[in-house]
Amino acid sequence: MTYRTAHQNHPISLPGSPRAAQILHIQYPLPLMTDGPALNEDTTSEALRALLAEIDSALADAENAITTADSLPRLDELRINYLGKKGRLAGLNQKFGQLSAEEKPLAGRQLNNRKAEIVRIEKERREQLEAAEIRRRLEAEAIDVTLPGAAIASGHLHPLERTRREMEAIFRSMGFRVMESPEIETEWINFEALNIAADHPARDMQDTFFTERGRVLRTHTSGNQIRTMTELEPPLAIISTGKVYRCDSDVTHSPMFYQTEGYLVDKNISMGHLKGVLNAFLQSFFGANVGTRFRPSFFPFTEPSAEVDVECIFCKGSGCRVCSQTGWLEVLGCGMIHPTVLRNCGIDPENWSGFAFGVGLDRFTMLKYGINNIRLLYENDLRFLTQF
Repeated sequence: MTYRTAHQNHPISLPGSPRAAQILHIQYPLPLMTDGPALNEDTTSEALRALLAEIDSALADAENAITTADSLPRLDELRINYLGKKGRLAGLNQKFGQLSAEEKPLAGRQLNNRKAEIVRIEKERREQLEAAEIRRRLEAEAIDVTLPGAAIASGHLHPLERTRREMEAIFRSMGFRVMESPEIETEWINFEALNIAADHPARDMQDTFFTERGRVLRTHTSGNQIRTMTELEPPLAIISTGKVYRCDSDVTHSPMFYQTEGYLVDKNISMGHLKGVLNAFLQSFFGANVGTRFRPSFFPFTEPSAEVDVECIFCKGSGCRVCSQTGWLEVLGCGMIHPTVLRNCGIDPENWSGFAFGVGLDRFTMLKYGINNIRLLYENDLRFLTQF
């Protein structure tokens, strides 16, 4: 006879079926089947009873294994073992050949019923395991938004750079320009133009780094003074900071260190202008109440020359180990630019005059931050640098 499906709406042939003239309605997905009418123990064969028992046993084993599965991979393995093409329930189809034509529908209905039951149990267990996995991940990846955020280490300026910027800002506020010059200079710029004679001790091999071509690593930033006064017309007010090199190395000296050179050239410049500029600078850098004093000294490129001291910032002038009990700290040298230096740069000392000073950036940094070993500034030890 011919059957029609409610889903496909086209006839299908079921040859040999005893239930002719019935319409087979198939719903998608397939609903869970019932067990159907009770079996007659007197009329069922031994083969059918054995097959039905085996189907029920497979259901019981599957239910027990699936409900105790502790992971999704294990659940996938069980689904294949019981419901796969080569699974335990599929293997039971081979035993249908032992049944009569009347018994096969009963066994088929029972097998399909058990398959649907296993599918339902597997789906429920899968949902449970997936929910448990989501909970586990949420707990593991939970973020407490009330906790303070992790601090991000940020870079900061080296103490030498902090001092350089502070010093240059002070001089800029007084009208000085910042300029740079090469670290390798000719002997004429580094020595002769600055009125340093050929037999001066500073030109000895043990005090200066000489290169193969007769040039030198500059021993001071005063070479910037020569270059600028040669190239530019006065009036000039220049500040220059850079690395200088000398053959010297101990706790308070380094073969390479930083120096700031300042100079001003104009008409009628006097020692009074020099003292006014340096006092303003030192009081701005060390504090408005710091005391200063000028002592006569000698430099070949200035005349007259002076050493400048500040009141000891550690003992406030009362005397301590740092200031050798004097109450004063030497901080820089200065003086009026020597007429010979002006002439070497093409400037007439009869019409122009000026002053110059040199500041040890490393020394000012050590005094500013209480550093007792100059080598700490160049070792790049983060334990030291992160304190600033």
